[in-house]
Formats: sequence, C-alpha cells, structure tokens
Amino acid sequence: MFTKFKKSELFTLIVVVCLIFISEYIYLVEGDFKKAIFIGLWPPTIVGLLIFFNLKLKK
Repeated sequence: MFTKFKKSELFTLIVVVCLIFISEYIYLVEGDFKKAIFIGLWPPTIVGLLIFFNLKLKK
C-alpha cells in the first residue's frame, strides 16, 4: 500500500499525524486553546504544500 510513496512523503505524513495528536493533547489535556489551534493549523498547510509540489513535479 505504501510502496507508491517516497520516503520523504511518508515522513511528511507521519509528521502531520503527530502534529494532529499533539494539537489534540494540548487542547484536551493542557487546555491551551490558542496554542492548540495554532499547532492544528499546520497539518493542512503541510499537506497542501506536499500536494502542490507533487503536482509541480509531475508536469
């Protein structure tokens, strides 16, 4: 299943998933809502950049 992904893409996806869990932890356990939202906004940005660069490389 993951054989079509490059190592850099897998690493990026792992980082994104970790950031999501960190954001949830900060929100639920520490109760720091602003910090959790700030961290939670990074995963979609990183995934968007990954998609953008993959589309640019395929052209």
